[in-house]
Amino acid sequence: MKTEIMKYALAACIAALTACTGATGDNTKDDMNTTHPALTQHWDKTFPQSDEVDHRKVTFRNRYGITLAADLYMPRNTAGRLPAIAVSGPFGAVKEQASGLYAQTMARRGFVTLAFDPSFTGESGEPRYVASPDISTEDFSAAVDLLSTMPEVDPGRIGIIGICGWGGFALNAAAVDTRIRATVAATMYDISRCTANGYFDTMTSDERYRMRRALSAQRTEDYRNGACELAGGVVDPLPDDAPQFVRDYYAYYKTPRGYHERSLNSNSGWNKTSALSFLNAPILAYSDEIRSAVLLIHGEKAHSRYFSEDAFKRLRGDNKHLSIIPGASHVDLYDNTEAIPFDEMERFFNENMR
Repeated sequence: MKTEIMKYALAACIAALTACTGATGDNTKDDMNTTHPALTQHWDKTFPQSDEVDHRKVTFRNRYGITLAADLYMPRNTAGRLPAIAVSGPFGAVKEQASGLYAQTMARRGFVTLAFDPSFTGESGEPRYVASPDISTEDFSAAVDLLSTMPEVDPGRIGIIGICGWGGFALNAAAVDTRIRATVAATMYDISRCTANGYFDTMTSDERYRMRRALSAQRTEDYRNGACELAGGVVDPLPDDAPQFVRDYYAYYKTPRGYHERSLNSNSGWNKTSALSFLNAPILAYSDEIRSAVLLIHGEKAHSRYFSEDAFKRLRGDNKHLSIIPGASHVDLYDNTEAIPFDEMERFFNENMR
């Protein structure tokens, strides 16, 4: 089973890690000078719009000067300054997918929420389709910058939600940004660990070296061509021997249920060389120093469950919690509203952002 996981898993979820995956057969290139799309104004989410909240598009800059695009959700019929939550993820998804669903749902429960496209993805920033552990962490803090200065928001009551790979970045942000009062990491991936060690930490140092050589050579090729080779999104067509969790990814990203035209996972994926920056940058190195509240949520049946369980072991303090959802898979916590524990999340934020 572990052989099958190594064969397909990263192609399905974090396609930048091509050294560890089967090929997707997509040799699309991203022009290094491509202009990112203008903000769309029509409702193009993978979930229905609620009439209980107000919604508008906003942009903001991180400290690197990258412009991020976001959907702002405001609860109706409220008064005074409200608690707020910034939301992002999964890794390779866009704000029109799971993060938007989380944001809109939490706004219905009385929070100002901001679902944003990370740098270089969706409607946010250039160059396109490249990932960085530092910039991804910074994006959360930039979202806190925006929320902290909004007249509708109480700057002392701001939290964050990271989904899948963005769960790891959320913990990293919580470790460095003391303005973040509470953090939820749902169906978390530690992208650095997965990149450097493979699933279940099965990658050897020789395999890592071969990966570095291949990606270093890819950098030269990309520069020579003036375009970055893309790794491919979720594997398509779906192989007959694909493990169940890869089938789950396919069922979300490649079907009308969760497909979005700007989603990397739904289409051609990250730049192949994005994996380089994660090899030497363990994002959870200081997670044991997080003093604010943390709630880790994971599905009982998720292949990735060990990421949350291991992360929880490093956390310190009685304000840290691990919630395992009975019967739930990794992808169930993307959009299955019967499985996502929104009641628990609401209580957690209210109790820890007073």
